[in-house]
Amino acid sequence: MILVFGGTTEGRSAVKVVEQGGKPFFYSTLGGTQSIELVHGRRLTGAMDADTAAVFCRREGIRLLIDSGHPFAEQLHRTVERVAAVCRLPVIRYERRPVPPDGYAVRCADYADAIRRMETDGVEHLLALTGVRTIRKLRPFWERHDCRFRILDREASIAEALAAGFPREKLLFYRPDEPESAVLERVRPSAVLTKESGKSGGLPAKIEAARRFGIPVYVVERPALPDSFECVYTEAGLLRRIDELLPGFFALRSGYTTGACACAAACAALRLLLTGESEARSVIVLPGGERVALPVSDASSEGARAFATVVKDAGDDPDVTNGCAVTVRVELNDSQTIRFFRGEGVGTVTLPGLGLAVGEPAVNPAPRRMIVENFAAMGIAGADVEISIANGEALAEKTFNPRVGVAGGLSVIGTSGIVRPFSNEAFIRSIEQSVGVARAVGCRELVINSGARSERILRGARPDLAPQAFVQYGNFIGETLQAAARCGFRQVTMGIMLGKAVKLAEGHLDTHSRKVTLNRAFLQREAAKAGCSAAAATILGRIALARELWSALDADDRDRLLQRIADDCRNICAPLLPEGAVEVLLIAETGAIAYRSSASSSSAIDRHSTAEPSR
Repeated sequence: MILVFGGTTEGRSAVKVVEQGGKPFFYSTLGGTQSIELVHGRRLTGAMDADTAAVFCRREGIRLLIDSGHPFAEQLHRTVERVAAVCRLPVIRYERRPVPPDGYAVRCADYADAIRRMETDGVEHLLALTGVRTIRKLRPFWERHDCRFRILDREASIAEALAAGFPREKLLFYRPDEPESAVLERVRPSAVLTKESGKSGGLPAKIEAARRFGIPVYVVERPALPDSFECVYTEAGLLRRIDELLPGFFALRSGYTTGACACAAACAALRLLLTGESEARSVIVLPGGERVALPVSDASSEGARAFATVVKDAGDDPDVTNGCAVTVRVELNDSQTIRFFRGEGVGTVTLPGLGLAVGEPAVNPAPRRMIVENFAAMGIAGADVEISIANGEALAEKTFNPRVGVAGGLSVIGTSGIVRPFSNEAFIRSIEQSVGVARAVGCRELVINSGARSERILRGARPDLAPQAFVQYGNFIGETLQAAARCGFRQVTMGIMLGKAVKLAEGHLDTHSRKVTLNRAFLQREAAKAGCSAAAATILGRIALARELWSALDADDRDRLLQRIADDCRNICAPLLPEGAVEVLLIAETGAIAYRSSASSSSAIDRHSTAEPSR
């Protein structure tokens, strides 16, 4: 059982991750104002002191604490620390990644320090962006100087400000759509006071706006966390750490990307080169900021070169590279540049659109940055890095690599460094790459499809299109259309089988069966709107699978209902391609393009199709 302390944006993200386990957990917030949907979780509201929380944890069998409260919730952090010590529980601190203020900002250790600094600097007109709960702490300043506080526009916040004695007429209210520059233009303060809230708290935007107006910024640093807290900064990192601390909480175990394994091997080789000592585990920092340690299976050196191998553990993900040995050779150079080379089993880029130059080793930008940043942390700016993957050339034939323009081996990929089961992140990334390649090679139209079978049907219908124009979306229809929009496609044709079409028509852009099941009531409502017979409603109340619609309904009811479903699919998808047009083709089990929905009366697919004509 897990107890999550939240109430913040990070608390909401933590719940999203923990819900994936499908097991009961608790979510505790101080107040009840945060709106959050819990499926497996139980909401707790109200403050708990350390003794009460410890009793609760023992009674409910809590095995892990997740502190995702506000960075400045010092009392909460102390309570969690004490409960963890008394009950001997691990603590994951899930928070917004710190973004240290740049040199323009004046760093303050706490609010008392901020008051001293502002008094010394002669600040007379202050705009405080530190929140309503800091009004009491800053009272010694605002009692002597003109001050405006920006707070949330809600009754509880206003009441708290007034209870602290702050004048109502000097309150400003936060507006999500109002730029920071507009606030400064309106208030014209002589200084701004804010907190070290990180990127999600808008710290960089606040500093940049103040810099443009030449207004000094004072930043109160976030309080130090207990040493026993282990910090993670991304959903992927949180999932992975829960997986390690509570094996079996998630049905499927997560793992590490090829890019993370290559980085770990590269760092192990570099440390061997620098110290002459090999290590059993290689510690690296992932792109999200988490520190992880991957086991090193082998390491050796030959003069000025060192080698290290990390065997990829993709968890329970059906990844073709799971169990592959990723070996990296590192040699220092005088170029002040990290240069990447293709070893055995790593492919070469042959088409534009992957974010790499044609002819470069297929080591994607994110793993490259990860290696560069980890090397920089060790003081190394110049090195040659050659990455090899055992049996990579043969394994590459089982991937999308040949289609997207990677020849002779695998790609070294991984945005977060962590593989979630079923490679959702990797699959979405492959979709984005495929769409980017299609655009880069000059395709003006994109034909997206759910899998190999529907793609064969659509390829047969459009032999005039290049192979790169056909992209498989799997279950990720929304992400695919968004990628098409980003790449500037004006025409997208989507082939879809009936099972996914029914789910999409209801508004589900992710159609995986684990997330969406057949909704008979929805079908009955659709049938009524389409003018189907009363008999159709009875039939729809009995079916178990969407494909039964092909045979269970009479011809007229089937035509009415399935055409409406095709139209609904297009209406759901069209807003995701705001500058273009989406056409939906509903594919029958026979392979025929049976129903069509488009903004125009004719279809490019139909004009070229050799399948049965559309109805």
